Amino acid sequence: MDELKAILKITLADNFIFAFKTHSYHWNVEGVDFSQYHGFFGDLYEDSDGVTDTLAEELRALDEYSPISIMELYNYKTISEDSAKPATLQEMLLNTATANNALINNY
Repeated sequence: MDELKAILKITLADNFIFAFKTHSYHWNVEGVDFSQYHGFFGDLYEDSDGVTDTLAEELRALDEYSPISIMELYNYKTISEDSAKPATLQEMLLNTATANNALINNY
């Protein structure tokens, strides 16, 4: 049971980072395809937010507390954050795909 709780905390943290990454891309996307990708990134972070809530509730159902601070959550993450705004839309898309693949393959 402890292993399940640990995996849920890591999954929760990674999903939270993914949601923030896609939310920041939603805020910062530019260019001629702005509308299309603004909506695309918006859909991704909205879906991720729903998953994040479900994961936190599953932890509570196991009588385990979800991380109580951003720093605690950050300590569980395994996917990387951006250190600067990606220079291009293609870089945003590649970073999104890489993070999504990590979410799928890490567990």
